[in-house]
Amino acid sequence: MKKFFIFFLLMLSLGFGGILWLFKNEAKSAPDMVAINDAVMTAMQIDNQEEAMDALAAQLAREFELADSKRAKRDFDMRIFMFAYTAAFAVLGLLFYMYCEKSILAPFRKLRRFAKDVAAGNLDMPLMMDRGGAFGAFTESFDLMREELKKARENERAAERGKKELVASLSHEIKTPVASIKSAAELMLVKTKDEKERIQLERINEKAEQINLLVTDMFHSTLEELQALTVAAAEIHSTKIPQLIQNADYKNQAKPFAIPDCIVLADPVRLQQVFDNLISNSYKYAGTEIEISSDFEDGFLAIDITDFGPGAPEDELPLLFGKFYRGKNAGEKSGYGLGLYISKYLIEKMSGNLICRNRPGGGFAAKIILRLA
Repeated sequence: MKKFFIFFLLMLSLGFGGILWLFKNEAKSAPDMVAINDAVMTAMQIDNQEEAMDALAAQLAREFELADSKRAKRDFDMRIFMFAYTAAFAVLGLLFYMYCEKSILAPFRKLRRFAKDVAAGNLDMPLMMDRGGAFGAFTESFDLMREELKKARENERAAERGKKELVASLSHEIKTPVASIKSAAELMLVKTKDEKERIQLERINEKAEQINLLVTDMFHSTLEELQALTVAAAEIHSTKIPQLIQNADYKNQAKPFAIPDCIVLADPVRLQQVFDNLISNSYKYAGTEIEISSDFEDGFLAIDITDFGPGAPEDELPLLFGKFYRGKNAGEKSGYGLGLYISKYLIEKMSGNLICRNRPGGGFAAKIILRLA
């Protein structure tokens, strides 16, 4: 680039110099006034006036003819110079364009294609480096960036694979003690004669079965891959719902309630998860009695689960279903911000909906909406 700039300046200097050289002798192309003056003096010495005029006219004609010849030669030289100068400038421009195309535009297009490949996730194609070109340092840096991104992606995949292997391993290990709990509960159920004890043992057995199912889910998927959780919605009678709620309410905080007779579209196992999440949240953040009510709403069964705690800040209500979101009132309480997120996902897979709101006068209400079959 520097060489072309110097050559361009030389061409400009040559052009100005040539023009000055062509026009510096402009005065020499005019008639020779000394020769004309001598011709006039000579004519004055001739006695014959007519002869003197002829001699003077002939001398003036020769001088003007010589001046015209010099101007014609100067004009011819000017045309030749301008043609040569224009041709040289055109060649210079062509060479400059070829240089820019090879050294600047082509590498830039290569960098642009490389950036598109990286954005598309194609990190296996290296960027050929042009150390002597204008983009030599850039190509080297971009290729180093590609290699680092490739390493980072491989590390991420390795970490993800390790996490899944860990979840699978833990799930396998958890199944053994859960199976022991189920066996012990079933054995005690056979031997017990106390009705109250029998109910508690049945609840332990149901919870163990639920844990076993959840662990199986963990074996096949992680929480980040929620779509792997299958929901088998089917027609169930509403009389099953109170038992699901009672299974979740192990602290017996719920007031007496009733569910109207109907057939709803739901997955009992997943619906149990939803009740577990909602009632567990009420235990954690409110710690009060729980009021449960239900009614029909435009082809749906709506079940309200309401506590009498402080509720959630109004500005956070639209954010509660966000993945990993925890409200300001979470404080030191344990949790990952996934309960409501998972619950809403499962209910929507049953063709229903989950709505949360603050209760007028204090308290938090979660409404489960199930489609009527």
